[in-house]
Amino acid sequence: MIDLRIRAATPDDLDAVLAFWKVAAEGTSISDDRDGVERLVARDPETLIIAEQDDELVGTVIAGFDGWRCHLYRLAVHPDRRRQGIGSALLTAAEERFVRLGGRRGDAMVLVRNESAQHAWRAAGYAPEEKWRRWVKPLGD
Repeated sequence: MIDLRIRAATPDDLDAVLAFWKVAAEGTSISDDRDGVERLVARDPETLIIAEQDDELVGTVIAGFDGWRCHLYRLAVHPDRRRQGIGSALLTAAEERFVRLGGRRGDAMVLVRNESAQHAWRAAGYAPEEKWRRWVKPLGD
């Protein structure tokens, strides 16, 4: 396996994370801005996990725990670094975090159109739960 450093993101990392998501993440989120990510890290400093290789950001995952459920978002690996174990290492770190916090089951947001991500999630032991549908409502303006 490649030499990776897995750690929680700090406020100093947030601009790099936002730029990274433009290159490596599929789709965008209403919260993909500095204010949104700052709130995330301020509320739970360990929730945004990053992977670095040779001091370069190569992967991210958001491992959110609300005290009841474990949610995974923004699993992203730089396109030039995929299929090297980075995503697996990030998921392992996220799952270990959930277990430490008392979590019982992780769920992931995966775009329907992102077939390569679906294959990666399946390979990591996750499966779609077809009986549920995500319902959303933008808040504010």
